[in-house]
Amino acid sequence: MTSGRRAICSILAAGALALTACAGAPATEEPFDVVIRGGSVYDGTGASPREADVGIRGDRIVAIGKVPATGAKRVIEARGLAVAPGFINMLSWSTESLIADGRSQGEVRQGVTLEVMGEGASMGPLNDQMKRRMRQSQTDVKYEVEWTTLAEYLGWLEKRGISTNVASLVGAATVRTHVLGLEDVQPTPAQLEAMRELVRLEMRAGAMGVGTALIYAPGTYARTEELIELCKVAASYGGLYTSHIRSEGSKLVEAVDELIRINRESGIRAEIHHLKASGKGNWRRMDEAIAHVERARAEGLQVTANMYLYVASSTGLSARIPSWAHSGGAEALYDRLKDPATRARIAAEMRAEGTSSPALLARFRTQELKPLQGKMLEEVARSRGKDVVDTTLDLILEDRSRISSVFFTMSEENLVKQLKRPWVAISSDGASMAPEGAFLDSSTHPRAYGNFARLLGKYVREEKVITLADAIHRMTGLPASNLRIDRRGLLKEGNFADVVVFDPATVADRATFDNPHQYAIGMKHVLVNGTAVIADGEHTGAKPGRAVWGPGKGRP
Repeated sequence: MTSGRRAICSILAAGALALTACAGAPATEEPFDVVIRGGSVYDGTGASPREADVGIRGDRIVAIGKVPATGAKRVIEARGLAVAPGFINMLSWSTESLIADGRSQGEVRQGVTLEVMGEGASMGPLNDQMKRRMRQSQTDVKYEVEWTTLAEYLGWLEKRGISTNVASLVGAATVRTHVLGLEDVQPTPAQLEAMRELVRLEMRAGAMGVGTALIYAPGTYARTEELIELCKVAASYGGLYTSHIRSEGSKLVEAVDELIRINRESGIRAEIHHLKASGKGNWRRMDEAIAHVERARAEGLQVTANMYLYVASSTGLSARIPSWAHSGGAEALYDRLKDPATRARIAAEMRAEGTSSPALLARFRTQELKPLQGKMLEEVARSRGKDVVDTTLDLILEDRSRISSVFFTMSEENLVKQLKRPWVAISSDGASMAPEGAFLDSSTHPRAYGNFARLLGKYVREEKVITLADAIHRMTGLPASNLRIDRRGLLKEGNFADVVVFDPATVADRATFDNPHQYAIGMKHVLVNGTAVIADGEHTGAKPGRAVWGPGKGRP
């Protein structure tokens, strides 16, 4: 028999075997590991749900439709419940909290199965001096810095055991610090190329793109041209640019325009982190900011945003101090605060800028100041007989930390307006916590426990701002598409089995500003890579999370 005839015979025989296997599938097909039966399946595209079963083997979804449960290792009855892809947190600050507790309870109990990190700063690449500073700046969570690159950190987390998947952008401020230190300086051509090479190495290793935080030193020292050059590298690997833009106040529109310029000139996709107009006098600027984004999108530029569902933000109290005073790092700032003339200049600029937004003190480093946690800054200022500016500077110098705080600066009207935009995804901008252990040593913003559940309960079920199908899309298919994540974000055969099952009638946030350490409710089951992490509303202790890599991983 010739080789050609042998090949034809083999094909025919294989076809016959395939037909035989299909005919006998109900009797001989391998049982599923998990069958989710009878739920309202939202696939993550924004389409209306359909009643269907979901069959899972190993870490993959292998069937959606009418799925036989015979022999399945586990059957989840989902009638009356929503079945959706696992939620993607487009901005997580769980970089340290996952080291303390890999269960990621605060997030996974809301249905989050992927946490994306890297707003401005990232956990690599590091040099020895950066590692030393990282150890010195630790507060409630203590750890050894056992990695050097960002990719090594993500792999280290996975090896330790985590319940959620993790991904990260490389922080532009981290790259800048690696090459230039913490000073307010501009790079030489050789230094800029060294920064570009660090981005290149991390993109090849799996970073999702480049992230900036342009109101914080040393990120604020970077000029637009520097960022364009870094983004050109990330764009060549299919990466995303995300930014806490340079102003969320009086120069909000100009800051949005800078992001659009970076998007246009580097060729990278761009996303605004936690879109907001901060300060009552600036709320009116949101309409113009949105109009600029939508005009860019109409031109064909890929510009998106993410947001959280609260009218209060959270950052360090030290963010109120002018950026020039941070040059050289924290120790240099403290030295300036000790010098009467320099402190007077700092205070004058702060008063001129205006610091009228109420602030809730959330975390101190020193035990002596921890009794002030949960108190309003204005209250502490009155008790000390000083104004808010002097009290701010005193506390920062006494605690020798940034003093994590909550600022009430946004409007509910703008929040709803932003949420209605189809190009806005969801983020917490917080760390995943648990109401136990070291996490109880400090207060926090309720978004750490409630952001995603708050969307589903308050803004979908109660206020009907957007539909449930749209809300799920904003937490799944949209961010997965923006990040170009492979085989996640949609309920689709062949995709990884990151799946949530929740009750649309009861899902809700419970965390408040007065009592933030409270889990959300209504999430019944959460599977990560096919393994149950939440079962019947309780954490199983499983840690099947993985590092999720960007589209440039392994490319030359």
